[in-house]
Amino acid sequence: MEEIIYKPIGKIRTRFGKPEGIPIQPPGAEGITGKIELMPEYKKGLEDLEGFSHLILLYHCHLAGECSLLNKPFMEDKEHGIFAIRAPSRSNSIGLSVVRLEKIEGNILYLKDVDIVDGTPLLDIKLYVPQFDSREEVKIGWLEKI
Repeated sequence: MEEIIYKPIGKIRTRFGKPEGIPIQPPGAEGITGKIELMPEYKKGLEDLEGFSHLILLYHCHLAGECSLLNKPFMEDKEHGIFAIRAPSRSNSIGLSVVRLEKIEGNILYLKDVDIVDGTPLLDIKLYVPQFDSREEVKIGWLEKI
């Protein structure tokens, strides 16, 4: 298979200088602020985004360690397959977070509920739309015990 190369569109800025101490998932980061410094050449792509309350951020977990196909998540003592957990150390260390959009000023997006380390390269921004992104009758596997 051929190699795929992504170029960051900006940086995510937060108060977390290292992975230790970051909340586990955006619900644990409620009220924690951050911002996106979007590269100026992508500013036009922000047109019509202001009316949305939530965004899906896709980013490169640049501080993640080596991938192991079995890993122990934060809330568990047992190892699970890498595709059954959300650990940042993956074959492709792509992170995903749903955050609240507070405002946009120029090429800066101000966010809340941010669970991302400072300086993280942003790969893409997508809209969170409940009718598309929320599901009913969801099973959560081994997490049901926690």
